[in-house]
Amino acid sequence: MKKKNLIISFILCFFIILFIIFGTYFLLKHKEIEKQKEEEEKIKNAKIIVDLKDNMNAEFLSVVKVSDFIENINGKIKDDYVIDTKELGEREVNFEYINEDGIKIKQSYKINVIDTVPPLVRLGGSYSVNVNSKDTLTEDILCGDNYDSRPKCEIIGDYNLNSVGTYPLVFKATDSSGNVTEKNFNLNVVRPSGGSSNTRTTVTYFEDVVKKYKNENTEIGIDISEWQDYPDFNKLKEAGVEFVILRVGGTKYYTGEYFLDKSFLYNIEKANEVGIPVGIYFYSYAKNKEAALKDAEWIYEQIKDKKVDLPIAFDWENWSFYNSFGLSFYELTDMANSHLNFFKEKGYDGLLYSSKGYLEDIWLEQDFPVWMAHYTKDIELSSYSGEYSYWQLCSDGKVDGINGSVDINVRYKN
Repeated sequence: MKKKNLIISFILCFFIILFIIFGTYFLLKHKEIEKQKEEEEKIKNAKIIVDLKDNMNAEFLSVVKVSDFIENINGKIKDDYVIDTKELGEREVNFEYINEDGIKIKQSYKINVIDTVPPLVRLGGSYSVNVNSKDTLTEDILCGDNYDSRPKCEIIGDYNLNSVGTYPLVFKATDSSGNVTEKNFNLNVVRPSGGSSNTRTTVTYFEDVVKKYKNENTEIGIDISEWQDYPDFNKLKEAGVEFVILRVGGTKYYTGEYFLDKSFLYNIEKANEVGIPVGIYFYSYAKNKEAALKDAEWIYEQIKDKKVDLPIAFDWENWSFYNSFGLSFYELTDMANSHLNFFKEKGYDGLLYSSKGYLEDIWLEQDFPVWMAHYTKDIELSSYSGEYSYWQLCSDGKVDGINGSVDINVRYKN
C-alpha cells in the first residue's frame, strides 16, 4: 500500500512539474508574442525617412557603402558595410537603421552596378611588321578590359602586309558594356633589316647602387636563377648583398610540366649558409585561378622545408600574347591575389612582380605589396607614382661573385 502511494505521489509530482514547465513556457511565449506585436506596432507607426540619391549607379569594383546612396535618413545606419560591386547589373542592398526614436527598422534599396571604363589598347602612334608577315595584328597588339575577358578588337582601314608601305589605321576596341577605345596609328610594313646591330653594352655596378640608395630604411640585393650559374655566395656577402630572390622553377610554357631551376637547391643552401635572407619567385603561365593555385601548391612543395625569410613573388609577364589568355584585368588581378593568399595562409609574405607600365595600365588594386621593375638611365629614381616595397632597377648589374649580368634590387623596409 505504501509503495502504491509512493508511485501515485511520484506521478502526481511529475505531472505538476510538467504542468509548471509547460505553463511557464506558454507564459513566456505569450509574453514574447506580445512583445513582438508591440515591436511590430512600433515599427508600423515609426517615423521613417530614407531619401535616396538620384544616381543609384555604382561603378564596377568601386568601393561604396550603404550610406553612399542615401541623401537623408532620420537615424543612424547600424552596419554601414561596403557593397559588393564585383558583378554588373542590379542588386538589392539590405540594411538596418535606428531612427530618432530608437526604433530598429529594416530597409532596402536597389543599385545598378555598371562599367563605364573603356578597354585598353596598348599601342603607340606606329606599329611595324615585316613584309609578308601573317596577319595577327589583333592578336599581337594588347587589347584588354577591366571587366570583359574578351573585348571586341578590330582594325579599321585598308592595309596590305605583302606590300611595303605606311598605312594609317584605327585600332578599335569595344567591351560588353558598349565602351569604346579608338587608337589612330600608322602601320609600317617594312623589309627585314639585315646585319647585326651595334648595341652598346651597359653595366650597373652593385657598389654604385649601394652608394646611391643604401640607407637605414633600405637594403640592396639581387634576384638570380640558373642564368647566373652557381654564384660564390661568400663573395656576394662580402660585396654587401643583403638579400637574394631566387627562382624556384617554372613550367614549360603552357604544358603545365613543372621544372626545378637547376641552381635553386644550391642557391638556397649557400644563401642560408652565409646568412643572406632569401625570397622566392616563379614565372607563371597561369590562365585562370585554378592554374595559379596549382602553381602555388607546386612551389610550396619545393620550399616548405627550406629557410625562406622574404616574400614569395607572383611573376606573370605574358603580355606579348595577353589577348589569347582571355583574362579581364580583374580576373588577372584576382588570380594573382589567390596565388599569394595561398602563401599567406601558409605563413609567408607575398609580392606582385611587374614592370612600371603594366602596373600603371593593367593591374588593378592589389592585396599585396609590389615588386616593381623599372630600368632607368643611370639608376635614377623611378617615376612610378604607386607604392612599392621592392624595386628592380636594372638587369645589367655587376657584382663580385657572379660571372655575367644580374638584376639589382632595392628593398624598402618601411
